[in-house]
Amino acid sequence: MVSSMESVVAVEGLMKRFRNLTAVDGISFHVQRGEFFGLLGPNGAGKSTTIRALYGFSPPTFGRIRVFGMDVRTHWRSIKGRVGVCHQENTLDPDLTVEENLWIFAGYFGIPFKEATVRTSELLEFFSLSHKRSSRVADLSGGMMRRLILARALINRPELLILDEPTTGLDPQSRHLLWQKLELLKADGLTVVLTTHYMEEAARLCDRLVIMDHGKILVEGAPEVLVTRYAGADVVEIEDPDEALRRYVRENRLEHDDLGDRLLLYVSEGSSLLDVVRTRFCVRKCTWRRSTLEDVFLRLTGRELRE
Repeated sequence: MVSSMESVVAVEGLMKRFRNLTAVDGISFHVQRGEFFGLLGPNGAGKSTTIRALYGFSPPTFGRIRVFGMDVRTHWRSIKGRVGVCHQENTLDPDLTVEENLWIFAGYFGIPFKEATVRTSELLEFFSLSHKRSSRVADLSGGMMRRLILARALINRPELLILDEPTTGLDPQSRHLLWQKLELLKADGLTVVLTTHYMEEAARLCDRLVIMDHGKILVEGAPEVLVTRYAGADVVEIEDPDEALRRYVRENRLEHDDLGDRLLLYVSEGSSLLDVVRTRFCVRKCTWRRSTLEDVFLRLTGRELRE
């Protein structure tokens, strides 16, 4: 067993190339036991490639990944029994029932059938799927399928859970239910690595995260620390900014983004400049709100569409 002071995941100088494309470009990070760690970034940033390397699906071109203190290149058979993976894609067997999907997957880990049935019942109860145990997968809603995929990832009682965009495509009710279940797992001390496009999800669940772009890590830290550092305490959105406002922003070296038809000011806690902006420049429409992780994400990775 890895000690409590040792990293469950240690990535050092990870590089992944596909012919002429460098998908991951020399990144390093560590994940501690019991930590909920996030990988954020726009499409093509290298998140999913990194995740696939962690569970041995896509070996690194250069660099080293250690899980539970073991190199994934040489000890993957020892590692995989202690890891659960919740894939982005739906890989459930549509010809099997809900409980059969879990039984079959338990067999891949050599779990005896009697024990597999106990674990299946526990997981179906935990994810509010007991009433669907005999249903075909095709008869489940999208939210139920995602919960079943997560239940399947936990059938071997992993020490490390890897989640690749676990709530993509879910309605708000299903997403919040899944968050509640993940928070319970977190409270039990499970170590989790997560990729997501939902900034609210990352801010709510992650103890620490990195934001990636073009295969590199831009920043790393706790969500609330990153928000304060890169987006201040409050954001003021001013529509149709005039030249006087732009001059005031430049002269006072205010943190801002000028989007042409809108100007976003990032204001520190207790700043006296906030009152000046309110009284002098909010003659048209102004919106005042707290800064969020999404503000940080957009400031660091840009606002252009990635497809």
